Amino acid sequence: MDILAFLLKLLQGGLGNLAAYLAAHVLLCLVPAFYIAGAMTALIPKESVTRFLGRNAPKYVSYPAAALAGSVLAVCSCTIVPLFAGIYKKGAGLGPAITFLFFAPAANILALVYTGGVIGADLAFARLFLSLAFGIGIGMIMALIFSRSDIAHDQATDAMFAGQSKKGMRRAALLFLLILVALLLSGTLKVGLLTDSYAHFTLPISGMDRFQDFLSRLVPYDASKGEEGVTAQGAILIGLLILIGFTSWKGMENIYEGFNRWTWTALGLVGLTLLVAAVGMKPHVGGLDILFTGKFFGVLLALMVLTWLLRKQLTEDEQRDFLWESWRFVKQIFPLLIVGVFTVGMMRVIIKPEWIEALAGHNTLLGNLAGVIFGVFMYFPTLVEVPIANMFLSLGMHRGPLLAYLMADPELSLQSILIVSTIIGRLKAWTYVAWVALFSTLAGLIYGSWVDGASIGMLILYLALFLGALALGLWWISRRNHVAESKSALTSPQSSSD
Repeated sequence: MDILAFLLKLLQGGLGNLAAYLAAHVLLCLVPAFYIAGAMTALIPKESVTRFLGRNAPKYVSYPAAALAGSVLAVCSCTIVPLFAGIYKKGAGLGPAITFLFFAPAANILALVYTGGVIGADLAFARLFLSLAFGIGIGMIMALIFSRSDIAHDQATDAMFAGQSKKGMRRAALLFLLILVALLLSGTLKVGLLTDSYAHFTLPISGMDRFQDFLSRLVPYDASKGEEGVTAQGAILIGLLILIGFTSWKGMENIYEGFNRWTWTALGLVGLTLLVAAVGMKPHVGGLDILFTGKFFGVLLALMVLTWLLRKQLTEDEQRDFLWESWRFVKQIFPLLIVGVFTVGMMRVIIKPEWIEALAGHNTLLGNLAGVIFGVFMYFPTLVEVPIANMFLSLGMHRGPLLAYLMADPELSLQSILIVSTIIGRLKAWTYVAWVALFSTLAGLIYGSWVDGASIGMLILYLALFLGALALGLWWISRRNHVAESKSALTSPQSSSD
């Protein structure tokens, strides 16, 4: 009986986490990200990407450009994956693409400002400096380890986009992509201009308060632990999301055979759903209050411009390619996201935040590893990790493991690991995970040692020794790759003449 009760609790945790995630975070974050990724793949010429982020671009250009691009996106480890997939498929080198994948969730501007305000400027500065150094470092390491497959990937993109015009990106296509980014920012930035309410009205729908009470009992949650329940608005959005999935499948799966009524119905539902997600809703005894926030007006304006550009400025081929690539990313990524979020919800039932005090109360290797592992399995959406980190601090977590957690939580989640592995392969994905875990642990140890009073000079010496050993190992890998490439170049003419 106890086992059945425990299994039921696990199931409830998984379903509750999934419902809360779909209701609160998929729409204004992930849906625009899918369309941005589709637009990048369909509308940006390969040369425009490879010029700044390509494998052969100068490293002093490509890696800072990747970090700069990520710094303005307040996104989590799941939302960044479609964007990462978009630039990687379009010809970005593995190294700069990995830097972009790492830096955007770890140290975007909004996350840094929020960290500094809630926990302290010293931790925010450490998060920025170490994320920048380690993000570029991990990207360069991945590019070096997988240099031969990176060359093959570059050749594959050359073949894939061989028929594409060599001209620059059309102005209308560039504007369309920028407005998509503005749509994402309008829905995700937590600034007063967007979150404040400017008008409201009440829908006289009876029973909304009882419906909200039913949802709270169905999906119980503890807000102090970062858990999120399902609101009445969230339940409406989940229903709309199901309709979007059905109409998109009917309207975009065979889009190269032509547009149909399902295609435009799906797009109309996407726009309606984003607007519903952008308003505030407050159920009460008298009905349902609808609050028109700045976010709503920003999303509405972006959707109006996007509709005009899509129908009037983009060619039929561009429309078709954009919609197909976006739908392809949804099919590739969304099912794994569902599995990952559900699994994380079950893990939350098992893993207790109170364990932090026992495991990470001191700046030890075990404590920092615990912070990293906790970040992976107790994934929180973007910016939510900051108040959760503050809660861990009050539970007795040392500031060193706290930084390790803050670097790992936005970066690594079970669902993002599963998705990244489908884009770059399992070996590359788990190698990336290992490096992120290693450098996050190292970041926590360095910062924690400074907090405990270690001298800056001694920390720099230890870091230099570690980086020296790492550089030596990477030099050996580079030398081995160079020898292998030289042998391949010597044997290929002989084999071709035979």
